[in-house]
Amino acid sequence: MKEFKLDQHPKISAGFKVPENYFDTFSATLLADLPNKEAKVIPLFSKRKKLIWAAAAILIGVLSIPLYNHFHSSTTEFDSTYLENYLAYQPNITEYDLINEINLNQSLPLLESTSADLTTVEDYLIKEGNIEQLIIE
Repeated sequence: MKEFKLDQHPKISAGFKVPENYFDTFSATLLADLPNKEAKVIPLFSKRKKLIWAAAAILIGVLSIPLYNHFHSSTTEFDSTYLENYLAYQPNITEYDLINEINLNQSLPLLESTSADLTTVEDYLIKEGNIEQLIIE
């Protein structure tokens, strides 16, 4: 390998030169170039926008609860004929079992809601020819 001597070869210039007194006047020229007015600061998350989104979420929640309850209701109401047919075709359940299961406290509101006068009951019994059959049942 050949010896390399720095003093013999010409040096390459950097290509950029700073003007004289550039850094002395730099701060003054920079301040002169800056605008005098400050720009309006726009917040990324405004409080009003958050309130609008919160109100919309609450409104959607309030409106969706009745719809959810309407479509996912688990209560099923049976009509009296369905219950009568079910009880008639169940061989394990007798009339005595049903009578024993009826709670007197539960049946009191039912008895209070049916109001029949004695005259109405007497008229019905007179019109029916099979009073003995009704007594047996």
